[in-house]
Amino acid sequence: MTDVPDIPAPVGAAEPLPQAGHDLVPLLLPLVLAAAMLPLIGSTSTWVTLTVASLAMGMMIFIMASGLTLVFGLMDVLNFGHGAFIAVGAYVATLVLMPMAPYVQADSLWLNLAALAPAALLSMAVSGALGLVFERVLILPVYGNHLKQILITMGGLIVAEQALYALWGPERIPLPLPASLRGSFILGDIAIAKYRVLAMAVGLVVFGLVVLVLNRTKIGLLIRAGVENREMVEALGYRIKRLFLGVFMAGSALAGLGGIMWGLYREEIHAAMGGDLMVLVFIVIIIGGLGSIGGCFIGAILVAMIANYGGFLVPKLALVSNILLMVAIL
Repeated sequence: MTDVPDIPAPVGAAEPLPQAGHDLVPLLLPLVLAAAMLPLIGSTSTWVTLTVASLAMGMMIFIMASGLTLVFGLMDVLNFGHGAFIAVGAYVATLVLMPMAPYVQADSLWLNLAALAPAALLSMAVSGALGLVFERVLILPVYGNHLKQILITMGGLIVAEQALYALWGPERIPLPLPASLRGSFILGDIAIAKYRVLAMAVGLVVFGLVVLVLNRTKIGLLIRAGVENREMVEALGYRIKRLFLGVFMAGSALAGLGGIMWGLYREEIHAAMGGDLMVLVFIVIIIGGLGSIGGCFIGAILVAMIANYGGFLVPKLALVSNILLMVAIL
């Protein structure tokens, strides 16, 4: 028998596919910042209270900012009118919470949630529907032109604010917390506000659902594929316009949810609240990276930490602390 010569394997056949690396530095930034603040603050109880307050505030900011970073990352749309959905969501919630005042004032968590749940769902539904109109009427004609997008969405924000002034008036409307969410959990010398615990839970659920949908579902796969190669996905029979419209409506609905949560956090709402929050939202998505959900999540926590720690340590720098953070990150 003759020896059969070994056939060389194709070049690169046995080489493993390159794996995407994970940058742990951004994940460690909030932990490093929190640890660095402990010796400066001095009191452990105060540090814990400020840290929990930062996490709760960060979750609310993330909910509002996630919709905007989704729209830009997946649709390449700069929506400066995103604040309109925040304000509309907060105002719509009053249509449910005011008539259900006995449920809100009852000293029962279940009755309070029975009032908050339909208010949040209605806010998301109306904000999502407004997003549908916004995208079809204002943004559809200016796809691919960022300058026109900025101008026309800013105009949409102004129109929405003036409409709220016309319907509800210029006064600030009180939006008190439900009775069971007032006060704090007392753990020794540490006081943790009850509403902040709820805000953290809602924020984590929203983050988990967004990541799950984008990375583990067929819809998320189609959306991401449509961003990379729109023509190929359309050739397979899928309508990218409808998928992108759904993304825009989902982002608008998240803004509405963030609006009601922020209104309850401040215990008041006003027509210009969306425009006021837009500066904070844009700082977050610039720090986190436009289009990155994970970056938006970390950026929101960092912004909230700087605001709370800075406001406690150096109150005079609190107003510019977020700007300084953005400059440092950039």
